[in-house]
Amino acid sequence: MTVEPATYVVGDVHGHVEPLRAALHDAGLVDAAGDWAAGETHVWFLGDFVDRGPDGIGVIDLVMRLDRQAAEAGGQVQTLLGNHEILLLGVHKFGDTEVPSDYGYRSFDRSWALNGGQQSDVDALTPEHIDWLLARPALAHAADHLLLHSDTLEYFEWGSSIDDINDGVRDVLAGDDLVEWWELWRRLTTRYAFRGPDGPEVADRVLERLGGSRIVHGHSVIADQLGVHPMDIEGPLVYAGGKVLGVDAGLFVGGPCLVVPLPWEG
Repeated sequence: MTVEPATYVVGDVHGHVEPLRAALHDAGLVDAAGDWAAGETHVWFLGDFVDRGPDGIGVIDLVMRLDRQAAEAGGQVQTLLGNHEILLLGVHKFGDTEVPSDYGYRSFDRSWALNGGQQSDVDALTPEHIDWLLARPALAHAADHLLLHSDTLEYFEWGSSIDDINDGVRDVLAGDDLVEWWELWRRLTTRYAFRGPDGPEVADRVLERLGGSRIVHGHSVIADQLGVHPMDIEGPLVYAGGKVLGVDAGLFVGGPCLVVPLPWEG
């Protein structure tokens, strides 16, 4: 009988590399030096490595190293593309070029600044980082769960299946169309598709189209959904009739860095 490897997901990190390393160590996934220590285990990061914290590129470097080390040990470290990675790539590609808008001046540079973007992340970004980020999928399956970064339905703008959506997003990022890049960033900033009385029905429709037994997402801070302080969060949020799991505990505003096993039975 084949035993499936343990699977974990990690929520938004936003530049907080030391709390991330500590949380991975506490979960037994890395050793005291921050190197892979989990054998054949699978780990998925749900995106948003950068801005709002001191060292987004340090987070990316750590995850890239763990990706290589896990593969050598027979495990996997994989990542989704977060909307803030799209923002960082847009800053690198388009800078302060104005985006056509009915709402005043808009540019990737301006949005980066408004979202707590660190100039140090922009300055430290290398071609290797860029190539690695551009290869990240927007959506994935893991342990019979559907993984999204953003809790939004806007992914369907680029297709009706995981493969089509991932291909559509990659096509945008491979091109030079400023408006298409901006629409990708703008649409994936939206949230809360699974909240409210219709949440379970909406989640069912998404799972029916894309597969999986439960949706797992980052992007929307759990404390904001519950109306509590981020320091009061101790674990992920199960909602929408148990069909959705939110794992962004708001590390950048004082919440914990969640490393969550799948399936979550808490």
